[in-house]
Amino acid sequence: MISLTHYCDFDAKPMVMLLGQYSTGTTTFIKHLLKTSYPGAHVGPEPTTDRFVVVMSGSDGRTIPGNTIAVQADMPFTGLTTFGGAFLSKFECSQMPYPLLEHITFVDTPGVLSGEKQRTQRSYDFTGVTSWFAAKCDLILLLFDPHKLDISDEFKRVISSLHGHDDKICVVLNKADQVDTQQLMRVYGALMWSLGKVLNTPEVVRVYIGPFNDKPVNDSAVGPIGKDLFEREQDDLLCDLKDIPKKACDRRVNEFVKRARAAKIHAYIIGHLKKEMPAMMGKAKAQQRLIDNLEDEFAKVQREYHLPAGDFPDVEHFKQVLGGYSIDKFEKLKPKMVQAVDDMLAYDIPELLKNFRNPYE
Repeated sequence: MISLTHYCDFDAKPMVMLLGQYSTGTTTFIKHLLKTSYPGAHVGPEPTTDRFVVVMSGSDGRTIPGNTIAVQADMPFTGLTTFGGAFLSKFECSQMPYPLLEHITFVDTPGVLSGEKQRTQRSYDFTGVTSWFAAKCDLILLLFDPHKLDISDEFKRVISSLHGHDDKICVVLNKADQVDTQQLMRVYGALMWSLGKVLNTPEVVRVYIGPFNDKPVNDSAVGPIGKDLFEREQDDLLCDLKDIPKKACDRRVNEFVKRARAAKIHAYIIGHLKKEMPAMMGKAKAQQRLIDNLEDEFAKVQREYHLPAGDFPDVEHFKQVLGGYSIDKFEKLKPKMVQAVDDMLAYDIPELLKNFRNPYE
Protein backbone atom coordinates (compact mmCIF):
# COMPACT_ATOMS: atom_id res chain seq x y z
CA MET A 1 0.00 0.00 0.00
CA ILE A 2 2.91 2.35 0.86
CA SER A 3 5.97 2.43 -1.41
CA LEU A 4 9.36 1.95 0.22
CA THR A 5 11.55 4.95 1.01
CA HIS A 6 15.34 4.79 0.72
CA TYR A 7 18.12 7.03 2.02
CA CYS A 8 18.66 8.41 -1.49
CA ASP A 9 15.09 9.80 -1.42
CA PHE A 10 16.15 12.17 1.36
CA ASP A 11 19.35 13.17 -0.44
CA ALA A 12 17.67 13.69 -3.83
CA LYS A 13 17.11 17.17 -5.22
CA PRO A 14 13.53 18.50 -5.24
CA MET A 15 11.54 17.30 -8.26
CA VAL A 16 9.02 19.12 -10.46
CA MET A 17 6.73 16.97 -12.64
CA LEU A 18 5.02 18.33 -15.75
CA LEU A 19 1.78 16.75 -16.96
CA GLY A 20 -0.40 17.70 -19.89
CA GLN A 21 -2.28 16.43 -22.91
CA TYR A 22 -0.14 16.03 -26.00
CA SER A 23 1.25 19.19 -27.57
CA THR A 24 0.56 21.42 -24.55
CA GLY A 25 4.27 22.25 -24.38
CA THR A 26 5.75 20.32 -21.44
CA THR A 27 9.10 19.76 -23.19
CA THR A 28 9.23 23.33 -24.54
CA PHE A 29 8.44 24.59 -21.02
CA ILE A 30 11.53 22.83 -19.59
CA LYS A 31 13.69 24.05 -22.49
CA HIS A 32 12.45 27.60 -21.85
CA LEU A 33 13.43 27.44 -18.17
CA LEU A 34 16.84 25.96 -19.00
CA LYS A 35 17.28 28.41 -21.91
CA THR A 36 18.59 25.49 -23.97
CA SER A 37 17.57 22.04 -25.19
CA TYR A 38 18.44 18.94 -23.20
CA PRO A 39 19.65 15.54 -24.47
CA GLY A 40 16.75 13.50 -25.88
CA ALA A 41 14.28 16.43 -26.11
CA HIS A 42 11.80 16.31 -29.02
CA VAL A 43 9.22 18.98 -29.82
CA GLY A 44 6.34 18.88 -32.31
CA PRO A 45 2.56 19.27 -32.81
CA GLU A 46 1.90 15.54 -32.43
CA PRO A 47 2.81 13.40 -29.35
CA THR A 48 6.63 13.58 -29.45
CA THR A 49 7.60 12.82 -25.84
CA ASP A 50 6.73 9.13 -25.73
CA ARG A 51 8.52 8.41 -22.48
CA PHE A 52 9.11 9.66 -18.94
CA VAL A 53 12.30 11.75 -18.99
CA VAL A 54 14.04 12.87 -15.80
CA VAL A 55 16.10 15.99 -16.55
CA MET A 56 18.80 16.39 -13.91
CA SER A 57 22.25 17.81 -13.31
CA GLY A 58 25.28 15.98 -14.67
CA SER A 59 28.90 16.65 -15.57
CA ASP A 60 28.17 16.34 -19.29
CA GLY A 61 25.17 16.11 -21.63
CA ARG A 62 23.99 12.49 -22.03
CA THR A 63 20.98 10.20 -21.74
CA ILE A 64 20.88 7.11 -19.52
CA PRO A 65 18.40 4.28 -20.33
CA GLY A 66 15.67 3.53 -17.79
CA ASN A 67 16.85 -0.01 -17.01
CA THR A 68 20.26 1.39 -16.02
CA ILE A 69 19.08 4.36 -13.95
CA ALA A 70 16.50 2.23 -12.06
CA VAL A 71 19.19 -0.03 -10.56
CA GLN A 72 21.55 2.74 -9.45
CA ALA A 73 21.43 2.71 -5.65
CA ASP A 74 22.39 6.39 -5.38
CA MET A 75 19.39 7.46 -7.49
CA PRO A 76 15.83 7.77 -6.12
CA PHE A 77 14.30 5.69 -8.95
CA THR A 78 14.86 2.09 -7.80
CA GLY A 79 11.16 1.79 -6.92
CA LEU A 80 10.26 2.07 -10.62
CA THR A 81 11.47 -1.49 -11.22
CA THR A 82 8.09 -2.70 -9.91
CA PHE A 83 6.46 -1.38 -13.13
CA GLY A 84 8.48 -3.86 -15.22
CA GLY A 85 10.55 -3.76 -18.38
CA ALA A 86 7.71 -2.40 -20.51
CA PHE A 87 7.82 0.84 -18.52
CA LEU A 88 11.61 1.00 -18.08
CA SER A 89 12.01 0.91 -21.86
CA LYS A 90 9.90 4.09 -21.90
CA PHE A 91 11.92 5.80 -19.17
CA GLU A 92 15.23 7.63 -19.41
CA CYS A 93 17.39 10.13 -17.58
CA SER A 94 18.76 13.19 -19.34
CA GLN A 95 21.79 14.75 -17.67
CA MET A 96 23.42 18.08 -18.45
CA PRO A 97 25.38 20.79 -16.60
CA TYR A 98 23.12 23.77 -15.83
CA PRO A 99 22.86 25.95 -12.66
CA LEU A 100 19.08 25.48 -12.18
CA LEU A 101 19.45 21.69 -12.36
CA GLU A 102 21.86 21.79 -9.42
CA HIS A 103 18.85 22.65 -7.27
CA ILE A 104 15.82 21.15 -9.09
CA THR A 105 15.15 17.99 -11.15
CA PHE A 106 12.42 18.07 -13.80
CA VAL A 107 10.24 15.12 -14.83
CA ASP A 108 8.87 15.39 -18.38
CA THR A 109 6.01 13.01 -19.11
CA PRO A 110 4.42 11.54 -22.27
CA GLY A 111 1.58 13.69 -23.59
CA VAL A 112 -1.72 12.40 -22.22
CA LEU A 113 -3.84 11.06 -25.07
CA SER A 114 -7.26 12.38 -26.12
CA GLY A 115 -9.95 11.52 -28.68
CA GLU A 116 -9.40 8.38 -30.77
CA LYS A 117 -5.79 8.12 -29.57
CA GLN A 118 -7.08 7.10 -26.10
CA ARG A 119 -8.12 3.74 -27.51
CA THR A 120 -4.47 2.80 -27.96
CA GLN A 121 -3.50 0.91 -24.81
CA ARG A 122 -0.16 1.74 -23.21
CA SER A 123 2.09 -1.21 -22.44
CA TYR A 124 2.50 -0.17 -18.79
CA ASP A 125 0.48 1.30 -15.90
CA PHE A 126 0.62 4.99 -16.87
CA THR A 127 -1.48 6.29 -13.98
CA GLY A 128 0.44 4.07 -11.54
CA VAL A 129 3.76 5.56 -12.67
CA THR A 130 2.32 9.08 -12.49
CA SER A 131 1.12 8.42 -8.94
CA TRP A 132 4.58 7.09 -7.99
CA PHE A 133 6.29 10.24 -9.26
CA ALA A 134 3.62 12.45 -7.62
CA ALA A 135 4.57 11.03 -4.21
CA LYS A 136 8.24 11.89 -4.84
CA CYS A 137 7.74 15.34 -6.39
CA ASP A 138 7.66 18.69 -4.62
CA LEU A 139 5.58 20.40 -7.33
CA ILE A 140 3.21 19.08 -10.02
CA LEU A 141 2.45 21.38 -12.96
CA LEU A 142 -0.62 20.61 -15.08
CA LEU A 143 -0.21 22.25 -18.50
CA PHE A 144 -3.15 23.33 -20.67
CA ASP A 145 -3.47 24.78 -24.15
CA PRO A 146 -6.18 27.49 -24.75
CA HIS A 147 -7.41 25.47 -27.73
CA LYS A 148 -7.51 22.11 -25.85
CA LEU A 149 -9.39 22.73 -22.62
CA ASP A 150 -11.45 19.54 -22.77
CA ILE A 151 -10.04 17.06 -20.27
CA SER A 152 -9.81 13.59 -21.83
CA ASP A 153 -10.73 10.39 -19.99
CA GLU A 154 -7.07 9.44 -19.64
CA PHE A 155 -6.19 12.88 -18.24
CA LYS A 156 -9.07 12.55 -15.73
CA ARG A 157 -7.61 9.24 -14.56
CA VAL A 158 -4.15 10.81 -14.31
CA ILE A 159 -5.44 13.76 -12.25
CA SER A 160 -7.40 11.34 -10.02
CA SER A 161 -4.16 9.43 -9.39
CA LEU A 162 -2.74 12.61 -7.83
CA HIS A 163 -5.22 12.32 -4.93
CA GLY A 164 -3.45 13.05 -1.65
CA HIS A 165 -0.99 15.41 -3.33
CA ASP A 166 -3.43 18.27 -4.01
CA ASP A 167 -1.17 20.73 -2.16
CA LYS A 168 1.54 20.16 -4.78
CA ILE A 169 -0.63 20.89 -7.83
CA CYS A 170 -0.39 24.12 -9.81
CA VAL A 171 -1.76 24.84 -13.29
CA VAL A 172 -0.03 26.45 -16.27
CA LEU A 173 -2.21 27.93 -19.02
CA ASN A 174 0.43 27.80 -21.75
CA LYS A 175 0.44 29.38 -25.25
CA ALA A 176 -1.81 32.16 -23.89
CA ASP A 177 -0.57 34.61 -26.54
CA GLN A 178 -2.48 32.64 -29.18
CA VAL A 179 -5.74 34.31 -28.09
CA ASP A 180 -6.64 37.97 -27.45
CA THR A 181 -7.34 39.41 -23.99
CA GLN A 182 -11.13 38.94 -24.15
CA GLN A 183 -10.83 35.33 -25.29
CA LEU A 184 -8.20 34.72 -22.60
CA MET A 185 -10.69 35.72 -19.89
CA ARG A 186 -13.24 33.25 -21.29
CA VAL A 187 -10.60 30.53 -21.60
CA TYR A 188 -9.53 31.07 -17.99
CA GLY A 189 -13.13 30.77 -16.78
CA ALA A 190 -13.71 27.60 -18.83
CA LEU A 191 -10.47 26.08 -17.50
CA MET A 192 -11.39 26.73 -13.86
CA TRP A 193 -14.85 25.21 -14.46
CA SER A 194 -13.32 22.08 -16.04
CA LEU A 195 -10.76 21.70 -13.26
CA GLY A 196 -13.40 22.17 -10.57
CA LYS A 197 -15.17 19.02 -11.79
CA VAL A 198 -11.99 16.93 -11.87
CA LEU A 199 -9.94 18.06 -8.85
CA ASN A 200 -12.89 17.78 -6.41
CA THR A 201 -11.48 20.40 -4.07
CA PRO A 202 -13.10 23.64 -2.89
CA GLU A 203 -9.71 25.43 -2.91
CA VAL A 204 -8.73 27.29 -6.08
CA VAL A 205 -5.46 26.06 -7.60
CA ARG A 206 -2.75 28.54 -8.57
CA VAL A 207 -2.78 29.21 -12.32
CA TYR A 208 0.20 30.68 -14.18
CA ILE A 209 -0.72 32.29 -17.49
CA GLY A 210 1.63 32.95 -20.38
CA PRO A 211 3.50 31.72 -23.40
CA PHE A 212 6.27 29.73 -21.74
CA ASN A 213 8.52 29.41 -24.78
CA ASP A 214 11.31 31.37 -26.44
CA LYS A 215 9.20 32.87 -29.24
CA PRO A 216 8.42 36.61 -29.15
CA VAL A 217 4.96 37.46 -27.73
CA ASN A 218 2.26 38.16 -30.34
CA ASP A 219 1.74 41.87 -29.44
CA SER A 220 -1.05 42.41 -31.97
CA ALA A 221 -3.21 39.74 -30.32
CA VAL A 222 -2.55 40.30 -26.61
CA GLY A 223 -1.81 44.05 -26.48
CA PRO A 224 0.29 45.84 -23.82
CA ILE A 225 -1.92 44.64 -20.92
CA GLY A 226 -1.50 41.00 -21.92
CA LYS A 227 2.25 41.37 -22.41
CA ASP A 228 2.66 42.94 -18.97
CA LEU A 229 0.53 40.16 -17.43
CA PHE A 230 2.67 37.45 -19.06
CA GLU A 231 5.90 39.02 -17.81
CA ARG A 232 4.60 39.22 -14.24
CA GLU A 233 3.25 35.65 -14.35
CA GLN A 234 6.61 34.39 -15.61
CA ASP A 235 8.42 36.23 -12.79
CA ASP A 236 6.01 34.69 -10.24
CA LEU A 237 6.60 31.20 -11.61
CA LEU A 238 10.38 31.60 -11.55
CA CYS A 239 10.25 32.92 -7.97
CA ASP A 240 8.10 29.97 -6.89
CA LEU A 241 10.48 27.51 -8.57
CA LYS A 242 13.45 29.12 -6.82
CA ASP A 243 11.62 28.76 -3.49
CA ILE A 244 11.21 24.98 -3.91
CA PRO A 245 14.74 24.04 -2.72
CA LYS A 246 14.32 26.28 0.34
CA LYS A 247 11.15 24.39 1.29
CA ALA A 248 12.47 20.94 0.33
CA CYS A 249 13.57 19.95 3.84
CA ASP A 250 10.22 20.91 5.36
CA ARG A 251 8.46 19.06 2.53
CA ARG A 252 10.42 15.88 3.25
CA VAL A 253 9.58 16.00 6.93
CA ASN A 254 5.95 16.61 5.96
CA GLU A 255 5.99 13.58 3.63
CA PHE A 256 7.61 11.48 6.37
CA VAL A 257 4.85 12.45 8.83
CA LYS A 258 2.17 11.63 6.23
CA ARG A 259 3.72 8.19 5.69
CA ALA A 260 3.97 7.57 9.45
CA ARG A 261 0.28 8.41 9.88
CA ALA A 262 -0.60 6.18 6.91
CA ALA A 263 1.45 3.30 8.39
CA LYS A 264 -0.33 3.71 11.73
CA ILE A 265 -3.77 3.58 10.06
CA HIS A 266 -2.60 0.57 8.05
CA ALA A 267 -1.54 -1.23 11.25
CA TYR A 268 -4.94 -0.56 12.87
CA ILE A 269 -6.78 -1.87 9.78
CA ILE A 270 -4.68 -5.03 9.50
CA GLY A 271 -4.94 -5.69 13.24
CA HIS A 272 -8.74 -5.32 13.11
CA LEU A 273 -9.11 -7.64 10.09
CA LYS A 274 -6.87 -10.24 11.76
CA LYS A 275 -9.01 -10.07 14.93
CA GLU A 276 -12.21 -10.64 12.90
CA MET A 277 -10.90 -13.91 11.39
CA PRO A 278 -12.12 -17.24 12.88
CA ALA A 279 -9.60 -19.38 14.76
CA MET A 280 -10.28 -22.65 12.89
CA MET A 281 -13.00 -23.17 10.27
CA GLY A 282 -14.41 -21.01 7.46
CA LYS A 283 -11.42 -18.73 6.99
CA ALA A 284 -11.90 -18.28 3.23
CA LYS A 285 -15.55 -17.25 3.63
CA ALA A 286 -14.68 -14.91 6.50
CA GLN A 287 -11.96 -13.22 4.44
CA GLN A 288 -14.30 -12.71 1.48
CA ARG A 289 -16.97 -11.27 3.78
CA LEU A 290 -14.45 -8.83 5.27
CA ILE A 291 -13.28 -7.73 1.81
CA ASP A 292 -16.86 -7.32 0.54
CA ASN A 293 -17.78 -5.19 3.59
CA LEU A 294 -14.43 -3.37 3.81
CA GLU A 295 -16.03 0.07 3.98
CA ASP A 296 -17.97 -0.97 7.09
CA GLU A 297 -14.80 -2.44 8.61
CA PHE A 298 -13.00 0.87 8.00
CA ALA A 299 -15.83 2.65 9.83
CA LYS A 300 -15.47 0.27 12.80
CA VAL A 301 -11.71 0.94 13.00
CA GLN A 302 -12.33 4.67 12.76
CA ARG A 303 -14.84 4.62 15.62
CA GLU A 304 -12.82 2.29 17.85
CA TYR A 305 -9.57 4.26 17.67
CA HIS A 306 -11.02 7.77 17.03
CA LEU A 307 -9.19 8.22 13.73
CA PRO A 308 -9.89 10.91 11.09
CA ALA A 309 -11.77 9.54 8.07
CA GLY A 310 -9.52 11.51 5.69
CA ASP A 311 -6.47 9.45 6.71
CA PHE A 312 -7.96 6.15 5.49
CA PRO A 313 -6.79 4.66 2.16
CA ASP A 314 -9.00 4.24 -0.92
CA VAL A 315 -11.42 1.36 -0.22
CA GLU A 316 -11.50 -0.08 -3.76
CA HIS A 317 -7.71 -0.09 -4.12
CA PHE A 318 -7.34 -1.66 -0.66
CA LYS A 319 -9.81 -4.39 -1.67
CA GLN A 320 -7.81 -5.22 -4.81
CA VAL A 321 -4.52 -5.51 -2.92
CA LEU A 322 -6.04 -7.35 0.03
CA GLY A 323 -7.40 -10.06 -2.28
CA GLY A 324 -3.85 -11.27 -2.96
CA TYR A 325 -3.07 -11.98 0.71
CA SER A 326 -4.27 -14.33 3.41
CA ILE A 327 -5.60 -12.19 6.27
CA ASP A 328 -5.13 -15.08 8.69
CA LYS A 329 -1.34 -14.82 8.25
CA PHE A 330 -1.20 -11.13 9.18
CA GLU A 331 0.45 -10.04 12.42
CA LYS A 332 -1.64 -8.99 15.40
CA LEU A 333 -1.73 -5.32 16.33
CA LYS A 334 1.16 -4.37 18.64
CA PRO A 335 0.04 -1.39 20.77
CA LYS A 336 3.62 -0.64 21.91
CA MET A 337 4.72 -0.09 18.31
CA VAL A 338 1.74 2.19 17.65
CA GLN A 339 2.59 4.13 20.80
CA ALA A 340 6.18 4.49 19.57
CA VAL A 341 4.87 6.08 16.35
CA ASP A 342 2.62 8.43 18.37
CA ASP A 343 5.56 9.45 20.57
CA MET A 344 7.71 10.05 17.51
CA LEU A 345 5.04 12.31 15.95
CA ALA A 346 4.36 14.15 19.22
CA TYR A 347 7.92 14.67 20.48
CA ASP A 348 10.70 13.62 18.09
CA ILE A 349 9.45 15.42 14.95
CA PRO A 350 8.90 18.81 16.69
CA GLU A 351 12.36 18.46 18.27
CA LEU A 352 13.85 17.66 14.87
CA LEU A 353 12.25 20.74 13.31
CA LYS A 354 13.71 22.93 16.07
CA ASN A 355 17.23 21.81 15.27
CA PHE A 356 16.68 21.66 11.53
CA ARG A 357 18.88 23.86 9.40
CA ASN A 358 17.93 24.21 5.74
CA PRO A 359 20.95 23.05 3.67
CA TYR A 360 19.81 25.19 0.72
CA GLU A 361 20.04 28.47 2.64
